[in-house]
Amino acid sequence: MYREEVVLENKTGLHARPASMFVKEASTYKSDINLIKEDQKYNAKSIMGLLSMGAAKGDVLTIEAEGEDEKEAVNSLIEFIKNLKE
Repeated sequence: MYREEVVLENKTGLHARPASMFVKEASTYKSDINLIKEDQKYNAKSIMGLLSMGAAKGDVLTIEAEGEDEKEAVNSLIEFIKNLKE
């Protein structure tokens, strides 16, 4: 298992459009991937899960993955969150 933290800096948080793009990116990896906010785990490949998280600007999120491409998945998704502009 591999995990890293990232601070959500996007001013509108992880709302519908970026959440769907995040799910699309996460789904390209074979690993099981979770997004963790305040000790609650959400399936990173589920749009409903991510939307129910209610992630807002300033939230500290942990991305964890387990599987053959776990490090690549986490690093890619960290960069995705850091580069959100919406």
